Amino acid sequence: MEYGFTTAAYVVAAILFILALGGLSGQESAKRAVWYGMAGMALAVSATLFGPGAGLWFLSLILIAGGGVIGYQLATKVQMTQMPELVAAMHSLVGLAAVLVGFIAHFEIVRVSGMDPVERGTLEGFAALLAYKTPVEINILRVELFLGIFIGAITFTGSVIAYGKLAGKVNTAAAKLPGGHMLNASAAAISVLSLIWYFNTGGFFPLFIMTLAALFIGYHLIMGIGGADMPVVVSMLNSYSGWAAAAIGFSLGNDLLIVVGALVGSSGAILSYIMCKAMNRSFISVILGGFGGPAGEQMAVEGEQIAIDSDGVATALNEADSIIIIPGYGMAVAQAQSAVAELTRKLRAKGKNVRFAIHPVAGRLPGHMNVLLAEAKVPYDIVMEMDEINEDFPTTDVAIVIGSNDIVNPAAQDDPNSPIAGMPVLECWKAKQVFVSKRGQGTGYSGIENPLFYKENTRMFYGDAKKSLDELLPKIE
Repeated sequence: MEYGFTTAAYVVAAILFILALGGLSGQESAKRAVWYGMAGMALAVSATLFGPGAGLWFLSLILIAGGGVIGYQLATKVQMTQMPELVAAMHSLVGLAAVLVGFIAHFEIVRVSGMDPVERGTLEGFAALLAYKTPVEINILRVELFLGIFIGAITFTGSVIAYGKLAGKVNTAAAKLPGGHMLNASAAAISVLSLIWYFNTGGFFPLFIMTLAALFIGYHLIMGIGGADMPVVVSMLNSYSGWAAAAIGFSLGNDLLIVVGALVGSSGAILSYIMCKAMNRSFISVILGGFGGPAGEQMAVEGEQIAIDSDGVATALNEADSIIIIPGYGMAVAQAQSAVAELTRKLRAKGKNVRFAIHPVAGRLPGHMNVLLAEAKVPYDIVMEMDEINEDFPTTDVAIVIGSNDIVNPAAQDDPNSPIAGMPVLECWKAKQVFVSKRGQGTGYSGIENPLFYKENTRMFYGDAKKSLDELLPKIE
């Protein structure tokens, strides 16, 4: 009966997780999708607590309560601009959990294998499952837990470094130790040899050696990836954490963990591929730690950045008929989405055609800009993807860039030696006038100079985005 209830609950939870993942693909259904996910997780945890092998209730409830309190604190205090950092931090915990569960599974295998048949008959929970496994099944389990620890260890250190780079606590430039990719290849070879060693002996030492090698791979892979590719890294680590969870699901015999791990792993990998395509990056190059790069010296940028004040921007907007707004990470940092929404309402009230252009990787995380605009009550139907709106720039009177750099950089098309060469970008420089809201003359997160800022039809609207827009709003007649 217990197994039947748990299996049925797991099936329903898996369906809810699939519905949640599908619902997150659209802004209108995203809120409902989150509730599906919450309901699925609550059902999964409850079924596990009441299912076969349940025990340590007091400790379990303490840990659930503690995790809930921490989660609530993070959800209420973390800014939207810190979401990529939070995601990376959460991935590190999943990786660490996979490593610890794998170690525990190994120790349980050793403990159960040393018992006589009478003692095995008194076991409960996971140990009882081990007691009835054949030698072949035990060897398969060893391979599964080995892979879980390997992927988990890579995910753990990789996610810690990704968090550090996103939070500005680690240098965002790509950095490798002497030896570069040979070090990664050597660590991978050591891991393969350790698998053979562990498979034949079942000892802890090869497992420990592999864990150290995997921890190094995770560290060195992510250190070798530059800031411009960090959005891909976050989604790739999401994929790693899913596969680690799936491997541990096989080790524990937990069907739901296998299903959820596969969902997370495959969706993360697909998202990473989509982002690499959007950034014209090689998927394999990025996940292997930054193979490739600029082929030579980048083109020099000539001219000067010409500033404009709020009066000049207001005059242009009052005279314009069509306007495209391009939001970026700078808007998120300044928390300017409400001011942007108010500007949009005032302009549309005057009968102007106002739309938003969203790049697939804007804001360090896919969907970041969409979430901010939805939070500020910007209508969904005027928020357009890059492919939908790029061809409209030549007939647009004014393009306003708010805190974006790489996604509007013409060097992606004009300079074959640029680090973002070939990356699809929003061609806002084709509009009649371009206003760039920017704090100063810096090169942005990835450190790449932007020729857009020096073009004849571009004016720089310097200052904090929120303050600049607050100053602009009263001047829109």
